Amino acid sequence: MTFNSFEPDTKTKKPIYFCDMIKAYSKNFWMLCISMFLFMTSFNLILPELNMFITNLGGADKKGLIYTFFALTSLLSRPFSGKLSDTIGRKRVMYTGVAIAAITSMLYPLSHTVFFFLALRFVHGLGAGFMPTGATALITDVLPIDKRGRGMGIWGTFISLGIGVGQSLGSPINNILGMNNLFLISAIFAVVSALLLGFVRETLPKKQKQKFRFSHLKLGLKDIVEPSVWPCALVMFLSAVSSGIIFTITPDISEYLNISNKGWFFMFYTISTIFVRLFSGGLSDTIGRRKTLVIGMILLIISVMMIAFSTTLELYTTSAIIFGMATGISSPTIFSWTADLSHPERRGIGSGTMFIALEGGFIVGSLSTLFSYDSTSATVPVAFGFGAFLAFVSLLYLLWHLKYSTSAT
Repeated sequence: MTFNSFEPDTKTKKPIYFCDMIKAYSKNFWMLCISMFLFMTSFNLILPELNMFITNLGGADKKGLIYTFFALTSLLSRPFSGKLSDTIGRKRVMYTGVAIAAITSMLYPLSHTVFFFLALRFVHGLGAGFMPTGATALITDVLPIDKRGRGMGIWGTFISLGIGVGQSLGSPINNILGMNNLFLISAIFAVVSALLLGFVRETLPKKQKQKFRFSHLKLGLKDIVEPSVWPCALVMFLSAVSSGIIFTITPDISEYLNISNKGWFFMFYTISTIFVRLFSGGLSDTIGRRKTLVIGMILLIISVMMIAFSTTLELYTTSAIIFGMATGISSPTIFSWTADLSHPERRGIGSGTMFIALEGGFIVGSLSTLFSYDSTSATVPVAFGFGAFLAFVSLLYLLWHLKYSTSAT
């Protein structure tokens, strides 16, 4: 395989070259990918330092709430953002999310109490609820079905790159410029993300697009969940629990291992997941979504157990690489499976349902650390054991679904 070639096309079996990959997708696709990268970088920049930030405010015992509050409002906003993206437009929903993220980041330096800080985390989660939901619906609109798996892999690469770049740079920026400037830089990334959205074309059909009315905020059950995507939503929920635990505890694990950069884990996670997403993005287009997810869940279980018992830098770094492989395989596959199962006129709600499952799993994972983790290295295996167990349940469900269901790929 050459530097410029990727995995073979699933139909022609010929290698796909970098320039061909660029041409295969629209300007809309690439501009939105870059905008999402900047958005993900924005709120991930501050994450490695928030455990220390809340500790300095006197809330060391409330570390799990940093992510729980953020994920809770993100979850609660998904039904609204999903419905609105199918009515008032994808871009309006995305602009709302980016604006919330930028404003909240600028307000963090005013946090002088644990209550006010957690309240801002609560509001910040709304931004994370709106932007990705609208963006995923738009991405689904522009991806041809025969290139959906590979396209979602590229889309996920930009998301993972944002997570990794943000997590990797957060501690160095804080050490050099201080926490207040870190918050300001986070806000700047969000603003630039919003500016790039101006170059993205709206994809919601004009006949479906409506002016905003407060009645749009009235939700029925059909506006909250898309029943057709339940299988992938369940897999997302069960696997996301581990991510909630990882985001909560890995900054502390870096301290236990005397690693100065609290984003160390995510540096290697990013390198790994990007490699996997780029070179195996079309795997689920070839062997099917569920078989691909079985591979991803096996790797997830292995990585979580390795994190749990990491006592050396080498083992910890290896666990990050395997976790990157797991998410690099699983995440774009779940996105693609969701797109496969969603009805075209309900893609916003379908992606919203998937994100509800993601946030729900994240909340369960981060909340579980309040009971299983006491900020000591001795309790790390207990915390991660819970995540590994639910990932195993997800694996069993996929194997059952493969055997007894013929309604999905």
